[in-house]
Amino acid sequence: MSSSPQPTSPQTTAKENGGGGNAMALFVIASCQLMVVLDITIVNIALPDIQRSLDFSTTSLSWVVNAYTLTFGGLLLLGGRAGDILGRRRVFIFGVLLFVFASLLGGFAQNEGQLLAARALQGVGGAIASPTSLALISTTFREGPERNRAFGVFAAVSAGGGAIGLLAGGILVEWLNWRWVLFVNVPIGLLIALATPRWIKESERHPGHFDITGALTSTVGMVLLVYGFIRAAQDGWRDPLTLASFGAAVVILAGFILVERRSTQPITPLHMFADRNRAGTYGIMLCLAAAIFGMFFFLTLFVQNVLDFSPLQAGLAFLPVSAVIAIGAGLASKFLPTYGPKPFMVVGAILAATGLSWLTLTDVHSTYAGSVLGPMLVFSLGMGMEFVSLTLMALSNVPVRETGAASGLLNATQQVGGSLGLSILVTMYGTASRNEAEEQMRLFQSQATPAERQSYERTGELPPPWGHEVLTAGVSSAFIMAAIFTVVAALIALLAIQVRPSDLERLKGGAGPPGAV
Repeated sequence: MSSSPQPTSPQTTAKENGGGGNAMALFVIASCQLMVVLDITIVNIALPDIQRSLDFSTTSLSWVVNAYTLTFGGLLLLGGRAGDILGRRRVFIFGVLLFVFASLLGGFAQNEGQLLAARALQGVGGAIASPTSLALISTTFREGPERNRAFGVFAAVSAGGGAIGLLAGGILVEWLNWRWVLFVNVPIGLLIALATPRWIKESERHPGHFDITGALTSTVGMVLLVYGFIRAAQDGWRDPLTLASFGAAVVILAGFILVERRSTQPITPLHMFADRNRAGTYGIMLCLAAAIFGMFFFLTLFVQNVLDFSPLQAGLAFLPVSAVIAIGAGLASKFLPTYGPKPFMVVGAILAATGLSWLTLTDVHSTYAGSVLGPMLVFSLGMGMEFVSLTLMALSNVPVRETGAASGLLNATQQVGGSLGLSILVTMYGTASRNEAEEQMRLFQSQATPAERQSYERTGELPPPWGHEVLTAGVSSAFIMAAIFTVVAALIALLAIQVRPSDLERLKGGAGPPGAV
């Protein structure tokens, strides 16, 4: 009679796999995270083609992105905890296969409803796979340099994947068609699912039951919160449905906290917030996610509309971001055992703020090499340092049985921060661009040629250079707000984070297991 393989601890897993096995395990985990992160941006490049192909209205087109964001952000807490209870490898494979299935459905979509349903299902798969993949690092790699390097790779992929998505989207749309931004996930996901049993050991299951009430309240509350931010970006902060979404989210999430305080097996153990460093880490992640989501969104607008880059050129323009993020993450992971995460959190946020402040100087006469590349590289170096430090701090000293919940919470914080930041930055952009439009309209009326007037009457949009002035004013205002977010992150790191001797011991690999299994 055969028996199923026994789950192992992080230490025994590392011993059995050896260096080559761990390298392959990291490749599998990082590939999954890259696939999930790519889909946040890869579809953006394809939106015009999707609109023409499936006859989307301008209003409903935004939901090609929002449907994914909504389910992904709403289910991260539940997805992370599911791995703790059911086994992380098992849940990881399920999430990947669900993501593959949804991508296949989306690629074959024949109408708007089919594509939106597929994108929502993709978000569900991503919400299951992403936090579980982060938790698998804690159960696969020893504490110390080995785990530091693994987190460095994971952080680089998480932070730089958006830039790679823009490039991949540009290549696929230009050389094939929009359906391939979805089909590309199918072979990648299947290879990940097939390789996982070979290279990743199953974690120990923790028998028990799901906190059903906590799962429902966390999911509904997070969905409403993310939806509120989406509505705010589209229809403003005073929109009745925006206010209703936020109000309902506050009530339901307050109920979630009460439920979790009384639960014996909570979806999100609230004691995680009692640790000063971990709570500070969540605050920093919230602010930095707001900045990086906004930077990608508005810089893409600028290079495509003002610099007149094609989708492929725009993707290539962002490629240095991924490379420099990887450099920053590598530097931080190498020196973390010596200096601890706090210096990298502070310096990283300051570098990000410097890059964003530099970007506020862009105008209609700016060039990519002269005004965009430099600040983008400074920003990226800081973000690389930040993400590896934040990931390590968020999972430091977390019991193995709760690493999935901790990973889900960090991912959820990042997603909420991105949605919050984008909605605030869109508001700043709208206010500044409307004010600038009044001035540019006066100049247009006195300076425009008959052909330019006909263009305005036909499209309702100011032609260049007046339209470019409007967009640039809005983008600069958004970058100012993004820089403020990073300054707040630097202050939180400076005032809240305290590196203890035990933290340095763990980073050096001398503190033993992270917690009880």
